[in-house]
Amino acid sequence: MNNAERSFTAPLAKSPDTRYTVRIMCGRYTLSTPMEALEQRFHATLPRQALTPTYNAAPSQTLPVICNTHSQEITLSAWGFVPEWADGRAGVKPLINARAETIATKPTFRQAFRSKRCLVLTDGFYEWKRAGKSKVPHWIALKSREPFAFAGIWSTVHDPSGHPYTTFAILTTEANELMAQIHNRMPVILHARDEATWLNQRCTPDEAQALLVPFPAELLTLYEVSSKVNSPTYNTPDALHPVTHVQTPTGDR
Repeated sequence: MNNAERSFTAPLAKSPDTRYTVRIMCGRYTLSTPMEALEQRFHATLPRQALTPTYNAAPSQTLPVICNTHSQEITLSAWGFVPEWADGRAGVKPLINARAETIATKPTFRQAFRSKRCLVLTDGFYEWKRAGKSKVPHWIALKSREPFAFAGIWSTVHDPSGHPYTTFAILTTEANELMAQIHNRMPVILHARDEATWLNQRCTPDEAQALLVPFPAELLTLYEVSSKVNSPTYNTPDALHPVTHVQTPTGDR
């Protein structure tokens, strides 16, 4: 196994980073679509490796992306962006999200936005709605239940042993009408027709920026799920089951 292959597989042994809680935007998502369907949907292949379904993907895990330098290949990348200029620096905290409104100008992200864009493959994501002192998890997906892609940026950095690995962050934007019911922001979901433009290395920053808009609310579905997903270690198919609230009949008093 060469260094590049090792860098994609080694992080998979890590447990989810429990420092990331339900307080952050777009901090969990799902990808349970079969590998063959993913390859067909994105016209790309995942060489050498099998893909394990995830029902509660969390930061620090190694997850499938398509980078603009190899648009016909699905690779595995660590969720938590480290800018390449910070490679090897102590105390650099990986960043899981980047705001679309400032990505073109913020020093941490601007170079990757210009030259290292990626698709983050998914079929749904979680967001939490504040209810008093607690937060209630919801799962959001396309009404068609098809896989889709978040707009992402990526980088190549090195682990303490000097082996290269890639990192990524998911871009966020203001919430659409549906998402505004539970949060004021949402991940940038790309229309399938715009994915090639996002990956095109000749795409200008202005052209890329124009894609970073809220996804149409009428194409999405949203429902409440179990609070068990609050823990990133809860990763089973029933995480996607909707919660149903049974009302107790009240009689005459």
